[in-house]
Amino acid sequence: MTKTAVVALGGNALTLPGQAGRCEEMLASAAEMATAINEVIDAGWRVVVVHGNGPQVGNLALQQEASALVPAQPLAALNAMTQGQLGSLIALSVDLLRGPGSSASLITHVTVDQADPAFQAPTKPIGPFFDQAQAERLAAERGWVVRPDSGRGYRRVVASPEPVGIIEIDAIRALIDAGLLVIAAGGGGIPLASPGGVTGGGRVGVYADAVIDKDRAARLLATLIGAQALLLVTAVDRVMLDYGTPRQTALASMTADKAARHLEEGQFPPGSMGPKIEAALRFIADGGDLAVITTPRLLARTLAGADADGGTRIEPSLSRAGPGR
Repeated sequence: MTKTAVVALGGNALTLPGQAGRCEEMLASAAEMATAINEVIDAGWRVVVVHGNGPQVGNLALQQEASALVPAQPLAALNAMTQGQLGSLIALSVDLLRGPGSSASLITHVTVDQADPAFQAPTKPIGPFFDQAQAERLAAERGWVVRPDSGRGYRRVVASPEPVGIIEIDAIRALIDAGLLVIAAGGGGIPLASPGGVTGGGRVGVYADAVIDKDRAARLLATLIGAQALLLVTAVDRVMLDYGTPRQTALASMTADKAARHLEEGQFPPGSMGPKIEAALRFIADGGDLAVITTPRLLARTLAGADADGGTRIEPSLSRAGPGR
């Protein structure tokens, strides 16, 4: 039976540090991502791609606010715009390798709970970096919340609630069954706020002023389609313990129990590796077989098995009841 892997690509993988976000820059990055994804497909996996949009949606918001000639659109609508743009670039790059029509990019909405406390505590960085003076001025002028990010400066932060449902999940399943590489939940999905985070009885949620974390969205999507593997792409080959210290150690593999213990000990900070470890643990707890955290070039190699030159694999603990899927 063909297995399915969900690949989560960061928005920073498409607009690299130091780049301005030009279309040709993003297309070149998408081509590199497509090469890595193609290796996973050639290894016999069906693939669904979820991408982030932090740099792109923030840049688009700046463009919106810079013009007085047309009305600025809400943040959720900007998520939709970046889904179309980035989904197109990834699909074109995949089709160059596998042939026209090999992929399909689906505009995807996710539901969130309008009472999620994340709406009162913005944490998701979007857009470019600013120095402290610029950030404080923009915050005062535009009502932004700004925070330091990765030691590289300050960025605008927005709400990032937990995704609890995917409206187009049946369509995603149908496209996978048709043999297409599917690009879905781009930018974490277009957030729709509903009471209790669900829709029913013909009700559809309203646009939420938020950007969903793409690792969380990828985890949810992987669980809903019954994927066997969740592949979380990052800028480092392996997860590290004691990162940045003389005791720094790279990990080729961990059980879920060990990963959870390291997370509780503070080894994986919220602003860096923490969200990926949390997504991996949630996926495995919900029945997934394997989570991988590594760079694009090592995706297929790490998926194939633990390797001294590969990335990090997180697998179920021996105590997990019942067989994997």
